[in-house]
Amino acid sequence: MEAAHTLSSEIGIQPACKALDIARSGFYRAQTRKNAPTVSPKKRPSPPRALRSEERQGVLDILHTDRFVDQSPHEVYATLLDEGEYHCSISTMYRILDAHQEVKERRNQMSHPVYQKPELLATAPNQVWSWDITKLLGPAKWTYFYLYVILDIFSRYVVGWMIAHREAATLAERLIQESCAKQNIQKGQLTIHADRGSSMKSKPVALLLSDLGVTKTHSRPHTSDDNPYSEAQFKTLKYRPDFPDRFGSIEDARSFCQGFFPWYNQEHRHSGIGLLTPESVHCGLAQDVQKARSEILRIAYEAHPERFVKRIPVPPAIPDAVWINKPKPVPVSEEALH
Repeated sequence: MEAAHTLSSEIGIQPACKALDIARSGFYRAQTRKNAPTVSPKKRPSPPRALRSEERQGVLDILHTDRFVDQSPHEVYATLLDEGEYHCSISTMYRILDAHQEVKERRNQMSHPVYQKPELLATAPNQVWSWDITKLLGPAKWTYFYLYVILDIFSRYVVGWMIAHREAATLAERLIQESCAKQNIQKGQLTIHADRGSSMKSKPVALLLSDLGVTKTHSRPHTSDDNPYSEAQFKTLKYRPDFPDRFGSIEDARSFCQGFFPWYNQEHRHSGIGLLTPESVHCGLAQDVQKARSEILRIAYEAHPERFVKRIPVPPAIPDAVWINKPKPVPVSEEALH
């Protein structure tokens, strides 16, 4: 507005506002505020029932005494009342303390560390695995079986699973080692992501991954979005029509999973991978399947082009990159673009 004021004195207000792309109404408001006399706010009068300054200081001195320094105003108020003294209300004590910045939590407060958001990218199978453990209800109340599942996030292929009576680091260690050997994982090739369960953060698992040359990452506490692929896979498992309310024994649970996981890997058309099966993507057969689908759609289009809008239909695309917490794009300023 200063530039507009200077320019308006030379060429006039309307041409100056037009040249600087400023509304004239805004220019006039700014000038009015600039020329308006400054009025200092009136001091609020003290209400007649308020304590005098020396009385407030007396209350503060009482609160600072050795007998009351570690007590709350509620306790101080009650103690003085029992001794036949009344100086002010409890809320007034708090107001006096607050005026001197003395109202705070006196106990040591636990400070939680700032956890870094995991940002993981997979552009091919066996680059990033996600693993988790879920409970399967047993035959009686408060009985569970523990299902361990390791999933490749790019192909959604289950590379390893196990059911046990308990959650233990040694069992997780064995499953990870066997899965890495089965998939022929080389050092520096793989990242394994998990939540912060006791087995996931255990020392045996950490030492095993270090020996295998596998990088490990963890979700933030209470953030299920940091491990979405394992959570979605468990949902697919538990929403199957034949998934029972309870398993009669651990053998029943294993029998069910021995049927489920081959179906999931070899027959389940997954919406996140272009309605392909996890096995076809994991084993490099996806392009052949896509070509066959495209040929079928081309034949259907040539037979009845009037049934399709403008173009030959194409099969659902296969993602070329899969993220856990994809980074948000950094906005570019106009100066950087120029």
